[in-house]
Amino acid sequence: MAFTDLYWLAERPDWDHEVRRIGREGLTSWQELVFLANFRLDFTRTIKLDKLALSRSGPDPSAADRPAPHRIAPHRIASGRIAPDRPADMPAKPIRLAVLGSSTADHLLPGLRVAALRRGMLLQTYLGDYGQYRQELLDEDSPLHRFKPDVVLFAFDAHHLAGDASPALGTEAAEARVEAALADIRNLWRRARAGIGAQVLQQAVLPVFPNLLGSNEHRLAGSPAQIVTRLNQRLREIADAEGVDIVAVDEQAGRDGLAAWHNPVLWHRAKQEISPAAAPAYGELALRIVAARQGRSFKCLVLDLDNTVWGGVIGDDGLDGIRLGQGSAEGEAFVAFQRYARDLARRGIILAVCSKNDEQNALAPFEQHPDMVLKRSDIACFIANWNDKASGLRDIAERLNIGIDSLVFVDDNPFERNIIRRELPMVAVPEIPEDPAFYAQCVADGGYFEAIRITPDDLERSGQYQANAARESLRQTHTDLAGYLQSLDMSLRWAPFDPVGLQRVVQLINKTNQFNLTTRRYSEQQVADFMADRRALTLQLRLVDRFGDNGIIGIIIGKPEGETLLIDTWLMSCRVLGRQVEEATMNLIVAEASRLGMSRIVGEYVPTGKNGMVREHYRKLGFTCCSEADNGASLWRLAVPEYTPFSTFVALARS
Repeated sequence: MAFTDLYWLAERPDWDHEVRRIGREGLTSWQELVFLANFRLDFTRTIKLDKLALSRSGPDPSAADRPAPHRIAPHRIASGRIAPDRPADMPAKPIRLAVLGSSTADHLLPGLRVAALRRGMLLQTYLGDYGQYRQELLDEDSPLHRFKPDVVLFAFDAHHLAGDASPALGTEAAEARVEAALADIRNLWRRARAGIGAQVLQQAVLPVFPNLLGSNEHRLAGSPAQIVTRLNQRLREIADAEGVDIVAVDEQAGRDGLAAWHNPVLWHRAKQEISPAAAPAYGELALRIVAARQGRSFKCLVLDLDNTVWGGVIGDDGLDGIRLGQGSAEGEAFVAFQRYARDLARRGIILAVCSKNDEQNALAPFEQHPDMVLKRSDIACFIANWNDKASGLRDIAERLNIGIDSLVFVDDNPFERNIIRRELPMVAVPEIPEDPAFYAQCVADGGYFEAIRITPDDLERSGQYQANAARESLRQTHTDLAGYLQSLDMSLRWAPFDPVGLQRVVQLINKTNQFNLTTRRYSEQQVADFMADRRALTLQLRLVDRFGDNGIIGIIIGKPEGETLLIDTWLMSCRVLGRQVEEATMNLIVAEASRLGMSRIVGEYVPTGKNGMVREHYRKLGFTCCSEADNGASLWRLAVPEYTPFSTFVALARS
C-alpha cells in the first residue's frame, strides 16, 4: 500500500467509460469532474481527467505566458476563450499556483490540478522556465509577476542544492555549504512574499544520493546524502520561523521506498526528479496543504462500530465476544485505531459515531469494556439506530452544526461505503483495507485532516462540542428561548488582534465558510498588517458561558474610509449561532465605530456556494441595502447615530 498508489481512494471499473462519455456528450456540472477525481487514478488517468477539466474550464494562463517548446501543454486552448460548455457550478475564482524549480516539472502540473479538483477547487498553474526561478522573481515585469500567483511552490532537486558536495569536505565546510543554500532559499521565500504576496510552499529535498559510508552516514558530513539530510533538517527549522509550509516528499519516499518516487533513468534522460508515476501523489501532498490554507480540510471523523472500532458484532457476540485488546493481534489492531482516533480528537478533530445498532448495545463497550481506548465522552455525536447511514450522517452534521462536506466516514463494509459515495458524494469515504492493522495509516494517508499548525483552541475542541451537547440538553428543559439564553450566563469577551491569538485568527479566516460574509482569505502577514494599522478595527471574540469557554468564535475586520467603517470581514463559528451573539457583536461594532469617529457602517455580502445562510444578515441587524449586483453581492448601510442597541442576554467584556 504505497502512498503513490492513492490506495485510500476507491476503484471505479467504468471510470474510463465515464470520461469518454463526458468528453462525447459534455458534462452537466462541475461536480461530475469532482466526483471522478475522487477515485483511484494513475498518471495516465490523471492526464485524461486533467485534459477534460481544462477543456471545460477554459485556458490555463501558463499557456499564454509560457510558449516554450519543451512544455507539455494539454491546456493550450484555441484563442484563450472560456469553453462554451463551462459548467455553471464551477468555482468563480481559481487559485493560482506557480511552480518554480530547477528540474523538469511539466509532468507534475496535471497531478496538482487534479488534486485540487478532488477538493472542489479550480487551480490554474504556471511553470517557470527551466532553472530561471531567480530571474523571474527579480523581474517585476516577468510572466510570473503578471500571473500573480496566490501560491508559489519552490521545487529544487537534490543535485541542484547539493552542488559538488564531497566527502573531502570537513564538518565546518559542509555545514557552511548547507547554511549558504538555506540562506539563498530564505531570500527567495521573502522575495515571493514581498514581491507577489503569495503563500509559499517548499518541497523538501528528495534523498536521491546513495550512502558512501552506510548506516552511519551522519559521520561523513560532506557526503551528498548527508548534505541532503542536513538540508531537510534545517529547512524545516527555518520554514517554521518564516511561516513557510513544507511538502514532505522526503518523508513519503522514506515510507514508500525511493524507487516509488524517483527513477534514475528518467533523471538522466529528462531531468525528471519526481517520477511521472508519482506525479498524482506529489499533487496530493502539495494541494492538501493549499486546501488546508483555504479552510478545506475536514473537521469530523465519523466511525462505524462493528468491525471498525472493534472486531465482531456487539449485538450478536456480546461484550465478552468482541475482539478488542490483549490476547488477539486483531484486537490490538482495533485498539491502535481507537488510539489514533482519540489522538485526532485531542488535536482538534471532532469524533462522531454512526452505527446500525441498538443504542444500548452500541454504548456498552464504551462504558464497560476494559480495553476500550475511546470513551463515550470522546464522542461529540453518537447515533446508533437502524436507519440508513446517509440519514445518520446528515443528522450528525445538523447536530454538530457543521457542513456535511466536513465529514470523513470510516466503515469496514464496502456496501455501506459505496452507498455513501453515491448518496453523499461530498462526504469523504476512505477505502480502508480489510486488515484493521492498516486502518489508521489509511486515514492518515488520505490527508483529510491536514493542518498547518495547531492552536490552543484546537486542543479544546472536543470539550467544546461536548459542552454544546450539554447546552442542547439544557435548552430542551426550557419552555421558552429567553429563559434558556438567560440561564447560559453568557459573556462575549473581545479584544483587538494580538500576537497571542494571531494563529487562531488566521486559521478561522481561512477555514470558515458558512457564517462568513465575504469569505476573504488572508495570510498571517496580511493579518499582522491589519493588526499594526491603528486606523483599522480588528476584533477577536470569545464566548464564555456556564459550560465553559467556546474559544475564539468570531472575527471582525473593519476598514475606515473617511467617516465610513467598511466591514471587510465578519465571520463566526456556526456552533454559537442562535444565542444572540450576532446582535451582541453588532452592538460592539457600533460602539467601536462611534469611538473611532465613524458616522456610517457599510457591510458587504459576497455570495459563495456555502454562505447563503448569511444572505439576510445585515437586513436582520437593521442595515439598509444600498446596492445589489447580478451575482447576488450586496452593500448595506447603517447610520451610527440612529442605531438602537439590541437587548441581549450576552454581556460584553473586554479581555
